[in-house]
Amino acid sequence: MTENKLHYRGGENKEGKMDIKEGIMDILKNFRVLLVMTILSCLVACNKTEENIEKLSISAVTNETLLNSSAKTDGWYMYGGSYENWRHSGLKQINRRNVSSLVPKWIFQPGIKGQLSGSPLVIDGIMYLSAAYNNLWALNAETGEPIWHYERDLPADLRICCGPANRGVSVAGSKLFMATLDAYLIAMDRETGEVIWEVQLEDHQKGYSGTSAPLIVDDLVITGIAGGEFGARGFIDAYEASTGKRVWRTYAVPSAGEKGVETWAGESWKTGGSPTWAVGTYDKETHTLYWPTGNPSPDWNGDARKGDNLYSNSLLALDPETGKMKWYFQFTPHDVWDFDATNPVVLTDMKIDGTEKRVLVQPNRNGYVYVIDASDGSFLKGFQYVDQLNWSKGLDENGRPIVDYDFVPTSESKTARNSCPGAIGGHNGAWSWAFNPNQKIMYVASIEACNRMVKQVDTYKAGDPFWGGGPVETDKDTGKNYGNFLAIDPVSQSIKWKYKDKYPMVSGALSTDGDVVFTANQEGYAMGFDALNGDLLWKFQMGTSARGQPITWEQGGKQYVAITSGGGGLAVEIVGEPPMVTRGNALMVFALPK
Repeated sequence: MTENKLHYRGGENKEGKMDIKEGIMDILKNFRVLLVMTILSCLVACNKTEENIEKLSISAVTNETLLNSSAKTDGWYMYGGSYENWRHSGLKQINRRNVSSLVPKWIFQPGIKGQLSGSPLVIDGIMYLSAAYNNLWALNAETGEPIWHYERDLPADLRICCGPANRGVSVAGSKLFMATLDAYLIAMDRETGEVIWEVQLEDHQKGYSGTSAPLIVDDLVITGIAGGEFGARGFIDAYEASTGKRVWRTYAVPSAGEKGVETWAGESWKTGGSPTWAVGTYDKETHTLYWPTGNPSPDWNGDARKGDNLYSNSLLALDPETGKMKWYFQFTPHDVWDFDATNPVVLTDMKIDGTEKRVLVQPNRNGYVYVIDASDGSFLKGFQYVDQLNWSKGLDENGRPIVDYDFVPTSESKTARNSCPGAIGGHNGAWSWAFNPNQKIMYVASIEACNRMVKQVDTYKAGDPFWGGGPVETDKDTGKNYGNFLAIDPVSQSIKWKYKDKYPMVSGALSTDGDVVFTANQEGYAMGFDALNGDLLWKFQMGTSARGQPITWEQGGKQYVAITSGGGGLAVEIVGEPPMVTRGNALMVFALPK
């Protein structure tokens, strides 16, 4: 098992024992009085640590709790807030009339370089916050006081294309689950942070990594994998929560003899990518798992992989017990723009042409909002949500893009045209969006940054980048880049309101019954908007750019809102960020004054 660092409040080392023996021997030589004082102080610290651990009051998170998480307000139980991925809370103590009075209650600084882009969990008054390089903290959710800290000992030869991010953990029973940058899935004790079991998903030296939070369905831990920029063949795995035994694996690219392999020329499927670095959606009524997939490989040169390249850039409906596919819908066939479809997918009921339907909604990276029939994957609606879109002339009756071939990557920079949206989107799966299930309104942070892309011939070598080209100029270089925060009505296919920001918006969102929607921007402001009309009601400077996912919960009769800051990574390097941006990071928790 990998050697990792584990720290406890009160001065314990990674084995949970006070490391004082050597110190005592040194003190005995010269300072006998100081020795007595040191021992007494140490005993107090030891007793305090044990007392604090006993007071955690850990209760098992049951399947019923997770199934009802959309109605629970005493915590935040999964990445999307609920199996439907709404990121919406029924809390309204903080509302559009008093949100301007929000004040910071506590701040926690991880001190780890890299994006702070995860969605914290709050359970039993304890917050679980992950950070870059697979660091994880248990914090007192009311005060911010650290309880324990886990730090994974990662190899020096990681293959990560876009930053060392971790987007969060999941919970079941008394365990936490985290996917790691060296392509492992680990189970940890919620009370102590000790690793209970770990299992290798794949060989990280082939380009695989784990960056997103797993999803718990019944007694299974379900996780995707990153690696599309290395030609690593994507898959979705399910493991027993109790033992770590793998139950099933479903590949996102078919192999020889399987249905769909005919959409890959020759043997290009072997290095076809289609990563699954997303958090899935689960329908408890139909017992169906929905999981979006990413780009085919190589990203920008499709010459050697002619065909639609199933099941890249698709939404897969799976049986969670077996991984067997029920249906699929492909958003961008034969993608040469790097339009991963890994953006969160929301499950809801909605009236479509006068008929109530169970649907799946996604603001795709390619610039279109899609509404898909959850029962069979049929296309219901699709419309543009970004300001600039030229790679496609629209969607046909089946939702297939009508490609404008003037805006595909070319071999020469001088002939490449500015295609919109750029390679990062639009919206991007690296951050969340929110959905108000009562109003049926989407709240989406979006990028406006077109780019010129060229293609090139790359030779595949396991573990090496397999991009086949890339952007040669973006709107960042010409100062035309900016961001939007949008309220979108998927029923009427309209933008209800729009907030324009100076820089691309790359942070997640949170919706509440108080008619306030929260997000943050790259200038470091946590922001609260009037959900009804888009007025900016509150903002607070957090000190550095934001990239994380806001959450809310109620504890001791008070509603709290947590928002993280700490940006960086390849995405903002491409689309642009403020020139004075710093690389610190912090979690800030806000509430109304007493």
